[in-house]
Amino acid sequence: MNDLEAYFLNNPGRMIHKWMHYFDVYERHLSRFRDTKVNLIEIGVYQGGSLQMWKHYLGERARIWGVDINPDVKQFEEDRVQIIIGDQADRQFLRALARDVPRIDILIDDGGHTMTQQRATFEELFQKVDANGVYICEDLHTSYWAEFGGGHLDPRSFVEFSKNYIDRLNAWHSQDLRSLSVSEFTRTAQSMHYYDSMLVIEKHPREQPLARRIGVQTLADSAFPQIPLARRAR
Repeated sequence: MNDLEAYFLNNPGRMIHKWMHYFDVYERHLSRFRDTKVNLIEIGVYQGGSLQMWKHYLGERARIWGVDINPDVKQFEEDRVQIIIGDQADRQFLRALARDVPRIDILIDDGGHTMTQQRATFEELFQKVDANGVYICEDLHTSYWAEFGGGHLDPRSFVEFSKNYIDRLNAWHSQDLRSLSVSEFTRTAQSMHYYDSMLVIEKHPREQPLARRIGVQTLADSAFPQIPLARRAR
């Protein structure tokens, strides 16, 4: 059991609602931010308990922002926890949010979970996450629910939409630059991690991948399939 799960199970504050397998994922991707000057945005305030959890877990130097469409959640503000009211499907609001928060190190989309909301949030805010930050979209099971705008293999679902970014992550190796070329996502996303109901994207500036050969060669190259290890810069 990690510290986040222990906090959750012994929750001293307001209500938190999380899938239990999320805590290992959080620990894997967010533990490096503990006790640093980190800014976290969580879209979806609910009862305000998870904002308290992040404040406790990340430490005294952390600043937490909650975003919700319900103005009643403003009452959950406290020291180092600020709540902004707005609709995550409103792209103008999302752009204003990115301007108002000085830096986004961690963004967690735990909001309305509709396909329109998740896609708008990703398209407007992923680029605003710090160059070494983390973007998390939770509760992706709604991608399989028609009432949320999803459905298995429905191109409108966030799961299907996000699959396209797997290609963009690997675009350095594309031979067809008309259909797949290096993009801003290719240059800024280091990895994509899919879990049950969750996608985590870790950012880090990238250049064209470099392959090197080091060591003593024993067998001739002709003994192996010839796979080019590097291509011209895009």
